[in-house]
Amino acid sequence: MSPNGHEALSGDQLPMRSIVVLAPLAVVLVTSSLAGCLPTARPGDGTPTPAKPSGPSLAPSSPAMSPATEQPASAPASDMPTATPTTEPSAGAPPNALAGFRWYVDPGSNAARQALAWKNADPSAARALEQIADQPQADWFTSPDADIRAVVATRVATIRTAGADPLLVAYAIPRRDCGSYSAGGAASGAAYREWIREFSRGIGSGPAVVILEPDALAGLDCLSAAEQAARFDLLRDAVEVLEAQRGTRVYLDAGHSAWQPASVMAERLRRAGVAESDGFSLNVSNFGRTADEVAYGREIATALGGAHFVVDTSRNGQGPAADGAWCNPPGRGLGQQPTTSTGVAGVDAYLWIKRPGESDGTCNGGPSAGTWWPQYAVGLAERASR
Repeated sequence: MSPNGHEALSGDQLPMRSIVVLAPLAVVLVTSSLAGCLPTARPGDGTPTPAKPSGPSLAPSSPAMSPATEQPASAPASDMPTATPTTEPSAGAPPNALAGFRWYVDPGSNAARQALAWKNADPSAARALEQIADQPQADWFTSPDADIRAVVATRVATIRTAGADPLLVAYAIPRRDCGSYSAGGAASGAAYREWIREFSRGIGSGPAVVILEPDALAGLDCLSAAEQAARFDLLRDAVEVLEAQRGTRVYLDAGHSAWQPASVMAERLRRAGVAESDGFSLNVSNFGRTADEVAYGREIATALGGAHFVVDTSRNGQGPAADGAWCNPPGRGLGQQPTTSTGVAGVDAYLWIKRPGESDGTCNGGPSAGTWWPQYAVGLAERASR
Protein backbone atom coordinates (compact mmCIF):
# COMPACT_ATOMS: atom_id res chain seq x y z
CA MET A 1 0.00 0.00 0.00
CA SER A 2 1.35 3.34 -1.03
CA PRO A 3 0.94 6.59 0.92
CA ASN A 4 -2.24 7.01 -1.07
CA GLY A 5 -3.77 3.78 0.15
CA HIS A 6 -4.26 1.91 -3.12
CA GLU A 7 -5.36 -1.66 -3.21
CA ALA A 8 -3.47 -4.33 -5.13
CA LEU A 9 -6.25 -6.84 -5.57
CA SER A 10 -7.61 -7.96 -8.92
CA GLY A 11 -11.24 -8.06 -9.99
CA ASP A 12 -11.51 -11.81 -9.75
CA GLN A 13 -10.38 -11.58 -6.13
CA LEU A 14 -13.12 -9.10 -5.32
CA PRO A 15 -16.51 -10.55 -6.15
CA MET A 16 -18.22 -7.82 -4.17
CA ARG A 17 -16.35 -4.96 -5.88
CA SER A 18 -18.64 -2.46 -7.53
CA ILE A 19 -18.02 -0.19 -10.43
CA VAL A 20 -19.13 3.36 -10.47
CA VAL A 21 -18.18 5.36 -13.44
CA LEU A 22 -18.00 9.05 -13.81
CA ALA A 23 -19.33 10.94 -16.67
CA PRO A 24 -16.86 9.93 -19.34
CA LEU A 25 -15.11 7.46 -17.25
CA ALA A 26 -14.15 4.04 -18.33
CA VAL A 27 -13.85 1.60 -15.49
CA VAL A 28 -12.54 -1.89 -15.41
CA LEU A 29 -13.39 -4.27 -12.66
CA VAL A 30 -15.63 -7.28 -12.44
CA THR A 31 -18.52 -6.81 -10.08
CA SER A 32 -21.88 -8.35 -9.60
CA SER A 33 -24.99 -6.23 -9.66
CA LEU A 34 -27.88 -6.12 -7.26
CA ALA A 35 -30.82 -8.20 -8.37
CA GLY A 36 -33.80 -6.18 -9.48
CA CYS A 37 -31.85 -2.91 -9.69
CA LEU A 38 -31.03 -0.94 -12.80
CA PRO A 39 -27.85 1.11 -13.24
CA THR A 40 -28.22 4.86 -13.09
CA ALA A 41 -26.65 7.31 -15.50
CA ARG A 42 -26.13 10.74 -13.98
CA PRO A 43 -25.54 13.70 -16.30
CA GLY A 44 -22.69 16.10 -15.73
CA ASP A 45 -23.94 19.41 -17.08
CA GLY A 46 -26.65 17.96 -19.30
CA THR A 47 -24.88 18.64 -22.58
CA PRO A 48 -23.88 15.92 -25.04
CA THR A 49 -20.40 14.48 -24.62
CA PRO A 50 -18.17 16.59 -26.86
CA ALA A 51 -15.73 15.39 -29.45
CA LYS A 52 -12.29 14.80 -28.05
CA PRO A 53 -10.41 18.11 -27.88
CA SER A 54 -6.76 18.48 -28.65
CA GLY A 55 -4.44 18.35 -25.64
CA PRO A 56 -3.24 21.45 -23.82
CA SER A 57 -0.31 23.43 -25.13
CA LEU A 58 2.44 22.86 -22.61
CA ALA A 59 5.67 24.67 -21.95
CA PRO A 60 8.85 22.96 -23.14
CA SER A 61 10.69 20.69 -20.73
CA SER A 62 13.40 22.02 -18.55
CA PRO A 63 16.84 20.46 -19.00
CA ALA A 64 16.81 18.18 -15.97
CA MET A 65 14.62 16.98 -13.14
CA SER A 66 15.75 18.01 -9.69
CA PRO A 67 15.75 15.20 -7.15
CA ALA A 68 13.63 15.68 -4.04
CA THR A 69 13.10 13.93 -0.78
CA GLU A 70 9.72 12.24 -0.63
CA GLN A 71 7.32 14.10 1.64
CA PRO A 72 4.84 12.58 4.09
CA ALA A 73 1.61 11.31 2.59
CA SER A 74 -0.50 13.98 4.24
CA ALA A 75 0.52 17.15 5.99
CA PRO A 76 -1.57 18.94 8.61
CA ALA A 77 -4.09 21.31 7.09
CA SER A 78 -2.33 24.30 8.67
CA ASP A 79 0.76 23.56 6.60
CA MET A 80 -1.10 23.54 3.29
CA PRO A 81 -1.53 26.45 0.86
CA THR A 82 -4.89 28.06 0.26
CA ALA A 83 -6.38 28.03 -3.22
CA THR A 84 -7.99 31.06 -4.81
CA PRO A 85 -10.49 29.61 -7.30
CA THR A 86 -11.25 31.35 -10.55
CA THR A 87 -14.47 30.70 -12.34
CA GLU A 88 -13.59 32.16 -15.72
CA PRO A 89 -11.05 30.42 -17.99
CA SER A 90 -8.32 32.54 -19.50
CA ALA A 91 -8.47 33.47 -23.16
CA GLY A 92 -7.37 30.62 -25.36
CA ALA A 93 -7.53 28.06 -22.54
CA PRO A 94 -8.38 24.50 -23.63
CA PRO A 95 -11.95 23.36 -22.90
CA ASN A 96 -12.94 21.00 -20.11
CA ALA A 97 -12.38 17.56 -21.65
CA LEU A 98 -15.02 16.07 -19.35
CA ALA A 99 -17.88 18.52 -19.95
CA GLY A 100 -21.06 16.66 -20.76
CA PHE A 101 -19.93 13.28 -19.53
CA ARG A 102 -22.52 11.13 -17.78
CA TRP A 103 -21.87 9.44 -14.45
CA TYR A 104 -22.63 5.82 -13.63
CA VAL A 105 -23.93 4.75 -10.23
CA ASP A 106 -23.59 1.02 -9.64
CA PRO A 107 -26.57 -0.54 -7.85
CA GLY A 108 -24.42 -3.56 -6.95
CA SER A 109 -21.68 -1.68 -5.13
CA ASN A 110 -20.50 -2.82 -1.72
CA ALA A 111 -22.13 0.21 -0.13
CA ALA A 112 -25.46 -0.48 -1.86
CA ARG A 113 -25.42 -4.13 -0.82
CA GLN A 114 -24.52 -3.30 2.75
CA ALA A 115 -27.18 -0.62 3.01
CA LEU A 116 -29.77 -3.11 1.82
CA ALA A 117 -28.56 -5.76 4.25
CA TRP A 118 -28.71 -3.32 7.19
CA LYS A 119 -31.96 -1.60 6.19
CA ASN A 120 -33.98 -3.22 8.97
CA ALA A 121 -31.27 -4.22 11.45
CA ASP A 122 -29.53 -0.82 11.55
CA PRO A 123 -31.52 1.84 9.66
CA SER A 124 -29.20 4.69 10.71
CA ALA A 125 -26.08 2.96 9.37
CA ALA A 126 -27.97 1.96 6.22
CA ARG A 127 -28.90 5.59 5.55
CA ALA A 128 -25.29 6.62 6.06
CA LEU A 129 -24.10 4.03 3.53
CA GLU A 130 -26.62 5.25 1.01
CA GLN A 131 -24.66 8.50 0.87
CA ILE A 132 -21.83 6.44 -0.64
CA ALA A 133 -24.00 4.10 -2.70
CA ASP A 134 -25.77 7.01 -4.40
CA GLN A 135 -22.56 8.51 -5.81
CA PRO A 136 -20.55 7.51 -8.89
CA GLN A 137 -17.12 6.09 -8.10
CA ALA A 138 -14.21 4.84 -10.15
CA ASP A 139 -13.21 1.22 -10.50
CA TRP A 140 -9.68 -0.09 -10.51
CA PHE A 141 -8.03 -2.88 -12.42
CA THR A 142 -4.80 -4.03 -10.85
CA SER A 143 -4.05 -7.56 -12.06
CA PRO A 144 -1.59 -7.92 -14.94
CA ASP A 145 -2.60 -11.57 -15.33
CA ALA A 146 -6.31 -11.26 -16.11
CA ASP A 147 -7.74 -11.18 -19.63
CA ILE A 148 -7.82 -7.41 -19.42
CA ARG A 149 -9.28 -6.83 -22.87
CA ALA A 150 -12.31 -9.04 -22.20
CA VAL A 151 -12.88 -7.68 -18.70
CA VAL A 152 -12.73 -4.08 -19.86
CA ALA A 153 -14.94 -4.70 -22.88
CA THR A 154 -17.59 -6.43 -20.79
CA ARG A 155 -17.68 -3.75 -18.12
CA VAL A 156 -17.62 -0.85 -20.56
CA ALA A 157 -20.50 -2.42 -22.51
CA THR A 158 -22.59 -2.59 -19.32
CA ILE A 159 -21.89 1.03 -18.48
CA ARG A 160 -22.56 2.34 -21.97
CA THR A 161 -25.75 0.32 -22.23
CA ALA A 162 -26.93 2.20 -19.14
CA GLY A 163 -26.33 5.47 -21.00
CA ALA A 164 -23.22 6.39 -19.01
CA ASP A 165 -19.53 6.85 -19.72
CA PRO A 166 -16.85 4.77 -17.95
CA LEU A 167 -13.88 5.64 -15.64
CA LEU A 168 -10.94 3.29 -15.53
CA VAL A 169 -7.99 3.32 -13.19
CA ALA A 170 -4.99 1.57 -14.74
CA TYR A 171 -2.73 0.32 -11.97
CA ALA A 172 -0.30 -2.35 -13.15
CA ILE A 173 3.04 -0.59 -13.71
CA PRO A 174 6.11 -2.79 -12.99
CA ARG A 175 7.46 -2.40 -9.44
CA ARG A 176 4.19 -0.86 -8.38
CA ASP A 177 4.24 0.85 -4.98
CA CYS A 178 7.96 0.12 -4.62
CA GLY A 179 7.20 -3.28 -3.10
CA SER A 180 4.99 -1.91 -0.31
CA TYR A 181 1.37 -2.88 0.52
CA SER A 182 0.26 -2.61 -3.12
CA ALA A 183 3.33 -4.34 -4.54
CA GLY A 184 2.88 -6.07 -7.85
CA GLY A 185 2.22 -4.98 -11.38
CA ALA A 186 3.44 -6.35 -14.67
CA ALA A 187 6.49 -8.57 -14.57
CA SER A 188 8.42 -6.52 -17.14
CA GLY A 189 8.25 -3.45 -19.32
CA ALA A 190 7.36 -5.59 -22.33
CA ALA A 191 4.54 -7.23 -20.40
CA TYR A 192 3.18 -3.84 -19.38
CA ARG A 193 3.26 -2.52 -22.95
CA GLU A 194 1.16 -5.48 -24.05
CA TRP A 195 -1.17 -5.10 -21.03
CA ILE A 196 -1.89 -1.44 -21.72
CA ARG A 197 -2.59 -2.19 -25.39
CA GLU A 198 -5.10 -4.89 -24.50
CA PHE A 199 -6.54 -2.56 -21.87
CA SER A 200 -7.04 0.13 -24.50
CA ARG A 201 -8.59 -2.28 -27.00
CA GLY A 202 -11.10 -3.31 -24.37
CA ILE A 203 -12.29 0.28 -24.00
CA GLY A 204 -13.13 0.55 -27.70
CA SER A 205 -14.37 3.80 -29.20
CA GLY A 206 -16.56 6.18 -27.27
CA PRO A 207 -16.15 8.46 -24.26
CA ALA A 208 -14.05 7.05 -21.44
CA VAL A 209 -11.62 8.35 -18.82
CA VAL A 210 -8.45 6.65 -17.63
CA ILE A 211 -6.64 7.67 -14.46
CA LEU A 212 -3.18 6.42 -15.31
CA GLU A 213 -1.02 4.69 -12.70
CA PRO A 214 -1.56 6.33 -9.30
CA ASP A 215 1.72 7.04 -7.48
CA ALA A 216 3.90 5.95 -10.41
CA LEU A 217 5.43 9.42 -10.71
CA ALA A 218 5.17 10.69 -7.15
CA GLY A 219 6.81 7.51 -5.85
CA LEU A 220 9.77 7.42 -8.25
CA ASP A 221 12.39 7.95 -5.57
CA CYS A 222 12.69 4.27 -4.68
CA LEU A 223 13.87 3.46 -8.22
CA SER A 224 17.37 3.64 -9.67
CA ALA A 225 18.10 6.16 -12.41
CA ALA A 226 17.78 3.43 -15.04
CA GLU A 227 14.50 2.21 -13.56
CA GLN A 228 13.15 5.75 -13.48
CA ALA A 229 14.00 6.24 -17.14
CA ALA A 230 12.25 2.98 -17.98
CA ARG A 231 9.15 4.05 -16.08
CA PHE A 232 8.99 7.36 -17.94
CA ASP A 233 9.21 5.43 -21.22
CA LEU A 234 6.37 3.12 -20.17
CA LEU A 235 4.11 5.99 -19.12
CA ARG A 236 4.77 7.93 -22.33
CA ASP A 237 3.93 4.82 -24.30
CA ALA A 238 0.75 4.25 -22.27
CA VAL A 239 -0.40 7.83 -22.85
CA GLU A 240 0.22 7.49 -26.57
CA VAL A 241 -1.64 4.17 -26.79
CA LEU A 242 -4.65 5.31 -24.76
CA GLU A 243 -4.96 8.73 -26.40
CA ALA A 244 -4.98 7.06 -29.83
CA GLN A 245 -8.23 5.36 -28.82
CA ARG A 246 -11.09 7.54 -30.06
CA GLY A 247 -12.92 9.14 -27.16
CA THR A 248 -10.54 8.17 -24.35
CA ARG A 249 -9.38 10.92 -22.00
CA VAL A 250 -6.21 10.28 -20.03
CA TYR A 251 -5.09 11.88 -16.75
CA LEU A 252 -1.59 11.03 -15.55
CA ASP A 253 -1.44 10.71 -11.78
CA ALA A 254 0.63 13.35 -9.95
CA GLY A 255 0.37 12.31 -6.29
CA HIS A 256 -0.87 14.98 -3.89
CA SER A 257 0.10 18.30 -2.41
CA ALA A 258 2.09 16.92 0.54
CA TRP A 259 4.29 14.54 -1.42
CA GLN A 260 6.49 16.18 -4.06
CA PRO A 261 7.17 19.89 -4.74
CA ALA A 262 5.14 21.24 -7.64
CA SER A 263 8.27 21.93 -9.69
CA VAL A 264 9.46 18.34 -9.34
CA MET A 265 6.06 16.93 -10.21
CA ALA A 266 5.71 19.19 -13.25
CA GLU A 267 9.04 17.95 -14.61
CA ARG A 268 8.09 14.33 -14.00
CA LEU A 269 4.80 14.83 -15.79
CA ARG A 270 6.61 16.35 -18.76
CA ARG A 271 8.93 13.38 -19.00
CA ALA A 272 5.96 11.02 -18.78
CA GLY A 273 4.20 12.60 -21.75
CA VAL A 274 1.57 14.80 -20.12
CA ALA A 275 1.65 17.10 -23.16
CA GLU A 276 -0.06 14.33 -25.14
CA SER A 277 -2.66 13.61 -22.43
CA ASP A 278 -5.72 15.49 -21.18
CA GLY A 279 -4.02 16.45 -17.92
CA PHE A 280 -3.19 14.99 -14.52
CA SER A 281 -4.94 13.70 -11.38
CA LEU A 282 -4.37 14.63 -7.73
CA ASN A 283 -5.17 13.31 -4.24
CA VAL A 284 -6.06 9.80 -5.40
CA SER A 285 -6.93 7.78 -2.27
CA ASN A 286 -5.66 10.57 -0.05
CA PHE A 287 -7.23 13.15 2.24
CA GLY A 288 -5.87 16.54 1.16
CA ARG A 289 -8.38 19.36 1.31
CA THR A 290 -9.82 20.34 -2.05
CA ALA A 291 -8.58 23.93 -1.83
CA ASP A 292 -5.05 22.75 -1.07
CA GLU A 293 -5.03 20.27 -3.93
CA VAL A 294 -6.38 22.90 -6.32
CA ALA A 295 -3.66 25.34 -5.25
CA TYR A 296 -1.00 22.66 -5.76
CA GLY A 297 -2.51 21.62 -9.08
CA ARG A 298 -2.49 25.18 -10.35
CA GLU A 299 1.19 25.51 -9.51
CA ILE A 300 1.88 22.41 -11.58
CA ALA A 301 -0.45 23.56 -14.35
CA THR A 302 1.29 26.92 -14.58
CA ALA A 303 4.66 25.22 -14.89
CA LEU A 304 3.21 23.09 -17.68
CA GLY A 305 1.72 26.00 -19.59
CA GLY A 306 -1.93 25.44 -18.73
CA ALA A 307 -2.58 21.71 -18.22
CA HIS A 308 -5.95 20.70 -16.76
CA PHE A 309 -6.44 18.34 -13.82
CA VAL A 310 -8.95 16.41 -11.72
CA VAL A 311 -9.06 15.97 -7.92
CA ASP A 312 -10.13 12.93 -5.90
CA THR A 313 -12.51 14.28 -3.24
CA SER A 314 -13.87 10.94 -2.04
CA ARG A 315 -12.50 11.10 1.51
CA ASN A 316 -11.24 14.63 2.04
CA GLY A 317 -14.28 16.21 3.70
CA GLN A 318 -12.42 16.60 7.01
CA GLY A 319 -9.00 17.10 5.45
CA PRO A 320 -5.92 15.05 6.38
CA ALA A 321 -5.29 13.65 9.84
CA ALA A 322 -3.40 15.99 12.18
CA ASP A 323 -0.46 13.57 12.34
CA GLY A 324 -0.40 13.07 8.57
CA ALA A 325 -1.53 9.43 8.79
CA TRP A 326 -2.55 8.05 5.40
CA CYS A 327 -3.62 4.50 6.25
CA ASN A 328 -7.22 4.36 7.50
CA PRO A 329 -6.85 7.48 9.65
CA PRO A 330 -9.76 7.95 12.05
CA GLY A 331 -12.06 10.93 11.92
CA ARG A 332 -12.09 11.42 8.15
CA GLY A 333 -15.22 12.17 6.09
CA LEU A 334 -16.66 12.09 2.60
CA GLY A 335 -15.81 15.11 0.48
CA GLN A 336 -17.32 17.07 -2.40
CA GLN A 337 -19.64 14.94 -4.50
CA PRO A 338 -18.45 14.13 -8.03
CA THR A 339 -19.04 16.85 -10.59
CA THR A 340 -17.60 18.31 -13.76
CA SER A 341 -18.89 21.75 -12.78
CA THR A 342 -16.11 22.73 -10.39
CA GLY A 343 -16.28 26.49 -10.86
CA VAL A 344 -12.49 26.54 -11.06
CA ALA A 345 -10.75 27.18 -14.36
CA GLY A 346 -8.56 24.25 -15.34
CA VAL A 347 -10.11 21.80 -12.86
CA ASP A 348 -12.06 19.42 -15.07
CA ALA A 349 -13.75 17.44 -12.29
CA TYR A 350 -13.97 16.46 -8.67
CA LEU A 351 -14.17 12.66 -8.71
CA TRP A 352 -14.50 9.82 -6.27
CA ILE A 353 -11.57 7.77 -7.54
CA LYS A 354 -10.94 5.93 -4.28
CA ARG A 355 -14.03 3.90 -3.33
CA PRO A 356 -14.99 5.09 0.17
CA GLY A 357 -15.15 2.24 2.66
CA GLU A 358 -12.42 0.09 1.16
CA SER A 359 -9.49 -0.34 3.49
CA ASP A 360 -6.07 1.21 2.95
CA GLY A 361 -4.39 -1.78 4.60
CA THR A 362 -3.92 -3.60 7.87
CA CYS A 363 -3.52 -0.48 9.98
CA ASN A 364 -5.70 1.39 12.46
CA GLY A 365 -7.87 -1.70 12.83
CA GLY A 366 -8.50 -2.15 9.13
CA PRO A 367 -8.58 -5.34 7.07
CA SER A 368 -6.24 -6.00 4.14
CA ALA A 369 -5.93 -3.40 1.40
CA GLY A 370 -8.97 -3.13 -0.83
CA THR A 371 -11.26 -5.05 1.51
CA TRP A 372 -14.69 -3.57 2.13
CA TRP A 373 -14.89 -2.22 5.69
CA PRO A 374 -18.47 -1.12 6.40
CA GLN A 375 -17.77 0.39 9.83
CA TYR A 376 -15.16 2.76 8.36
CA ALA A 377 -17.54 3.57 5.50
CA VAL A 378 -20.28 4.54 7.95
CA GLY A 379 -17.86 6.83 9.79
CA LEU A 380 -16.87 8.55 6.55
CA ALA A 381 -20.52 9.16 5.71
CA GLU A 382 -21.39 10.44 9.18
CA ARG A 383 -18.59 13.00 8.94
CA ALA A 384 -19.24 14.03 5.35
CA SER A 385 -18.63 17.67 4.49
CA ARG A 386 -21.88 19.57 3.98
